Amino acid sequence: MSIAYLIRRLLMAIPTLFGIAIVVFVLLRVVPGDPIAMMIPPGAHEQDIARLRALYGLDRPIAVQLLHWFSDLLQGRFGLSISLRQPVLELILGRFPATLELALTAMLLATTLGILLGVAAVYWRGGWAEALVDGLSGLAMAIPDFLWGLLFILGLGVLLPVLPISGRIDPRLETHFRTEFYLAESLLRGEFAVTGSLLAHLVLPATALALPLTAALARILKSALNEAMSQDYILMARARGFGKARIIWRYAFRNALVPTVTLSGVQFTFLIGGTVLVERIFSYPGIGNLAIGAVIDRDLPLIQGVVLTFAVLFIALNLLIDMTYALLNPRVRHG
Repeated sequence: MSIAYLIRRLLMAIPTLFGIAIVVFVLLRVVPGDPIAMMIPPGAHEQDIARLRALYGLDRPIAVQLLHWFSDLLQGRFGLSISLRQPVLELILGRFPATLELALTAMLLATTLGILLGVAAVYWRGGWAEALVDGLSGLAMAIPDFLWGLLFILGLGVLLPVLPISGRIDPRLETHFRTEFYLAESLLRGEFAVTGSLLAHLVLPATALALPLTAALARILKSALNEAMSQDYILMARARGFGKARIIWRYAFRNALVPTVTLSGVQFTFLIGGTVLVERIFSYPGIGNLAIGAVIDRDLPLIQGVVLTFAVLFIALNLLIDMTYALLNPRVRHG
């Protein structure tokens, strides 16, 4: 993959982001509902309403509002939240680390389980293990992540309360973080009690997000491994007397990794989007929870900022997937 290709992809991302920003901006303003009416007390004077509309620029034509917003974006400003009265960029940056920790934990869990299940299904092919993996994969994919979250809350939070079901950390712990990356900071400081609390709060939402992805990864890896096991180089390895486990891990797994990694990257973008509902269900203070609160309050600047942030994430992840695929596949890299 050449530098020119990367530059071309980055340049193509700019009009894509502008297109998403325009569509979201216009749709939010043509949908019925007045965000100012939701923040003023009953019986407010018309002058106060007009003053607030002018403060947030909602008294201008849509085209003028759009140009003003683009001007702010070019200067690194996302506007002011109507409901929270804070800069949108500050709110997003404050919540994004929590979402990133949740998504990465879910991705790590899904990748580990997916690889183990996929390899197990191929190693014990035709036996009970393959049937069990297929059954569990079908069940995990049939139930969406937010429904897994509700089941976990009911089973492990209410009926058998063994894990916390809300928040990011135990409020009884005295913590003073310098950054919003709580998990990494607690590990670097050696505050293992804090780390344990953070991980305990991550288990249920991360598992809820990871289960559908685990099933998808296990199935694609199983299919790729079965295809690899029928290749000539595998027959040669068997003729040399190599054991089945060595053949799978050392030879077949390497070739099956390309489609698996590609799928992992694609699914990770969906996983990021899935954090919206899961964070709300578990009252997890991430950007997804912030997004739902913004929609409920009809906080236009905050909604715009969150959507644009997700768009940047998706484009960046897709570019990273292409780069990884090119590194793993020499035919693409040298094509």
